[in-house]
Amino acid sequence: MYKDQIAVLRELGKQKAEIAALDINRQKIRLWKDLNALKDTRPMVMMDQLPWNELDIDGQLTTVCTDPFLKSLETDLRHTLFKWRYFKADMVVHDRINLPKTVSNINIGPKVSEDVAVLDSGNSVVGHRYHDVIPDEKALEEMLLPSVKTDPEYDRKRFDIASEIFAGILPVHLSGITVHAGLWDRITMLRGAEASLYDLVDRPDFTLKVVKKFTEIAMSLLDRFEELGLLEANAPLIHCTGAYTGELPAKDYEGSKAMAKDVWAFGMAQIFSSVSPSMHDEFEIQPLKRYLERFGLLYYGCCEPLDKKIGIIKQIKNVRKISVSPWADKQRAAECIGKDYVFSNKPNPAFLAKESFDQDQIKKDLSETVRICKAYHTPCELILKDVSTVWYKPERLIEWERIAMDIVYNEF
Repeated sequence: MYKDQIAVLRELGKQKAEIAALDINRQKIRLWKDLNALKDTRPMVMMDQLPWNELDIDGQLTTVCTDPFLKSLETDLRHTLFKWRYFKADMVVHDRINLPKTVSNINIGPKVSEDVAVLDSGNSVVGHRYHDVIPDEKALEEMLLPSVKTDPEYDRKRFDIASEIFAGILPVHLSGITVHAGLWDRITMLRGAEASLYDLVDRPDFTLKVVKKFTEIAMSLLDRFEELGLLEANAPLIHCTGAYTGELPAKDYEGSKAMAKDVWAFGMAQIFSSVSPSMHDEFEIQPLKRYLERFGLLYYGCCEPLDKKIGIIKQIKNVRKISVSPWADKQRAAECIGKDYVFSNKPNPAFLAKESFDQDQIKKDLSETVRICKAYHTPCELILKDVSTVWYKPERLIEWERIAMDIVYNEF
């Protein structure tokens, strides 16, 4: 029934295997390891979280598989090959087919209640307005530890099917999870932005109880992930950046069940963009520090500007990368980060989302970042992410990658 579809998958798998065999992948891994070891190396570049519904060129992203599982394999392969063909930057193509383990019921708290605004029905990026479903201590006390669910039998079935499809081409790997340790993202989804921010001032004691409750549940969830062997050792990515390192897993890793100390995690408090450093410290760093420090290495931050908060972030002993968003002062951030962390720069994705496309604006922005980091001998990466739209003009991503790679090779 699926003979023709399987033939398509095998052909795509062969193309991936040919790319994965290229030595450039090993070279890129070495460069990522050097960067993550805080060595003096050129800035690394990665592009992720793209509007795939806008990018199809000559049908290269059009899937033919009808079975949901086969379609997911095909989509992943087509995305990988497409990126490599048009804007690979410093991506690494691995010689395997990754299948995420089936893990569910891991979200903290009740079901999210929200209103959604949609501009493009083909785009997964939508607007959210969250309603407060934890308005008081009673609702907080009713929160229980989620009962993590796995399905090893289903995973084995998927593994066997994929292994048969790609036999002689690529091995199949059941991959575990990477922990999103940004608890305030979840709190905001359950309480809404306004309630979360107002209560920092109006109900600080209640807010601290909320953070304490979420932290306790997150710690217990992490225990379960360890017990069930769900954490992924040697994950290639951490929050859209290369996670390659010689420091993980820990030296006593026994090869099967990864512990938190063996893996990266990423933390953030995006709702605190307009919050003072002292308040950020009180309601995020201090309550979550013991949780965040369980992991081997930590990537901290996302869209929130952190240039005035590097000092409080330094209290977390395992931080290795710090996000420098478009709303941060890059000069101040580099001065405070110095040689101690990776300056994870987030170029503004809005530059690709305007009606007109200004290449000079992109070049000026990226050149400024590289120049500043070079002056402070600060390890740097340029991570283009959260790209909601390119106006259905994929050539904008191609040009952005060309500009970025030219700068990191010739201006650093």
